[in-house]
Amino acid sequence: MNISNTDLLDILACPRCRGQLTLLHEGADDAGLACPQCHVVYPVQEGIPIMLADAAIPEEQWAQGARKAK
Repeated sequence: MNISNTDLLDILACPRCRGQLTLLHEGADDAGLACPQCHVVYPVQEGIPIMLADAAIPEEQWAQGARKAK
């Protein structure tokens, strides 16, 4: 799965607010999908977005290097 595909990004939405997501660090080990409304990042693991509300990582923790939800 290639999450940089604009068609895929157009249909993915934040599970919390249904807002549009922004791709962070495409193709890197620290790739994620950010929700600007909820201020969280959904991690991408092995090319698969983890789109569960419980998997969301607050932006502040993501910026500090957290890549897994607690």
